[in-house]
Amino acid sequence: MKIENLKLINYRNYNNLDITFSNTLNLIYGNNGSGKSNLIEAIYMLALTKSFRTSNDANLIKKGAQETIIKGTVITGEKTRYQLDLNQNGKKVYIDSDKINKISDYVSRINIILFNPLDTKIISDSPAFRRKLLDIEISQVNKEYLVLLSSYNKILKHRNAYLKQLYLNGNASSDYLDILTRKLVDFGFKIHNLRSNYIEMINEHISKIYKNIFEYGDLQIKYKSSFSKKDVDKVLEMYQKNYRKEMAFGKTLMGIHHDDIDFILDGNSIKEYGSVGQQKNAIISFKLSELLIVKKIKNQYPILILDDLFSELDDKKINNIINMLNKEVQTFITTTNIDKIDKNLLKDSTIFKVEDGNIERDEING
Repeated sequence: MKIENLKLINYRNYNNLDITFSNTLNLIYGNNGSGKSNLIEAIYMLALTKSFRTSNDANLIKKGAQETIIKGTVITGEKTRYQLDLNQNGKKVYIDSDKINKISDYVSRINIILFNPLDTKIISDSPAFRRKLLDIEISQVNKEYLVLLSSYNKILKHRNAYLKQLYLNGNASSDYLDILTRKLVDFGFKIHNLRSNYIEMINEHISKIYKNIFEYGDLQIKYKSSFSKKDVDKVLEMYQKNYRKEMAFGKTLMGIHHDDIDFILDGNSIKEYGSVGQQKNAIISFKLSELLIVKKIKNQYPILILDDLFSELDDKKINNIINMLNKEVQTFITTTNIDKIDKNLLKDSTIFKVEDGNIERDEING
């Protein structure tokens, strides 16, 4: 999978950009604030319709403009044109000029693996960050996942509202709560199984990748869920025992919306005992493991984005990563300082210089 061409209209600090990329290694450099991250964010937006930097889509529209448009030609055996239009009223997506009404029918088409320095928050912050990681990555390889997640969240919202109603009206029937609980459990198990299978696939690769790059340690991912190693009847029984407690709190106290994952290095939780560097290394290894998962499921590698990688790792580890990548993987690397980059890496790269929202090919190697 390769993105051949990208066109941006009124996106962040870009007025009108039309750029063609290399199928292999693309090195993007420039000062902070020049537009490097905006460029790779646009690629990410084209694939997932969401930014990895902001939850407010209005921030993506260039100041003074009413709309931003992202267009890209992606090669997946054949060329396909994708488009995302974004304005104050929402977003619209198109494939080969045909409007796609459901975002879930669009999202799984372009696969992106991104490492960003802020990703260390995935380990150090709340479980919600780690669930979001799973949700984003699984949705890229399974278009039904977002539908299941949306259905689960709708039932969860109804169930929480009814729990509050039962608390206020002690005479209300719990029959409807039983129905909502059964639906929640049914959707929950489907999501749990997809998450569990995904973690198993990650664990097939992550320790080897970690050792190849950082030259020590056994890394594994532990999936933590109240549904693990239980059947439907057992989980329903657990909910029923908690009914009164849930009514008092006015919310559902167990389920896949409380799931978590733990990064375990040499038997110890990295969140509890690992350094910031080990947290960063673990996330990089997680993301690179996903390359192999997408390849297995989609029969082609995803697009890889390594944002500001050179400020995060020393030269040896960076070279370990680059040498490990299959030549079929289209890779984007951003940096502020090109002078520190290995000359062999420069030789193998297509280099773009970004300055104040303008991008040009840089023929550093002649």
